[in-house]
Amino acid sequence: MKLVRTCALVIVCSLFLSALLSADTLVLRDGRRVEGELIAVQGGVIEFQTRGPFGPERARLNRADVTRIELDTPDRDIREERQPNSNQRPAGLREREVVVDAKRAWNDTSIEVRGGQTIYFSASGRVHWGPGREDGPGGENNSPHNSARPIPGRPGAALIGRVGDGNDYFFIGDDKGAIRMRSSGRLFLGINDDNLTDNSGIFRVTVYY
Repeated sequence: MKLVRTCALVIVCSLFLSALLSADTLVLRDGRRVEGELIAVQGGVIEFQTRGPFGPERARLNRADVTRIELDTPDRDIREERQPNSNQRPAGLREREVVVDAKRAWNDTSIEVRGGQTIYFSASGRVHWGPGREDGPGGENNSPHNSARPIPGRPGAALIGRVGDGNDYFFIGDDKGAIRMRSSGRLFLGINDDNLTDNSGIFRVTVYY
């Protein structure tokens, strides 16, 4: 009986340690790092579940107080950053037409964005991205995971964006809703494909900012 209790304790401790090692992280403006699980990002508020001394605790933080969100799965897209009822663009936004060449890795929009800024996209057109493969901005239906793509878990050939020269990629697709920028810098657009050499065609994208 004592051996059974000891084995059970070891299993529980192992599961607890595994949970600790797998976590999302919020990097706050004051330098603190908070580990837990990202639940949602809506309306400028982040819902985050942390591990308190007596079990899980749910916290709500102002998006402006968070410098960066580090996901435990890097290619996971933060879909919750799209705002509710966001298909109705507010009046008075600037707009710019951008041609996204399927053969070019990243197409410069000449737009500088700010972290926290809300951007809208409207895209049309179709691109060829391999033998027998042709898709619109939403990308390939039932697209398999491909670790070589910029965003592995999202549809191949879909419209994607990048801020700056790093790997701050985000998914756009054919969604016309609002997307909140996670960082500041130059905005680039491209397609979610790992081999551009056999591509042809363009997306025509209107960026509202």
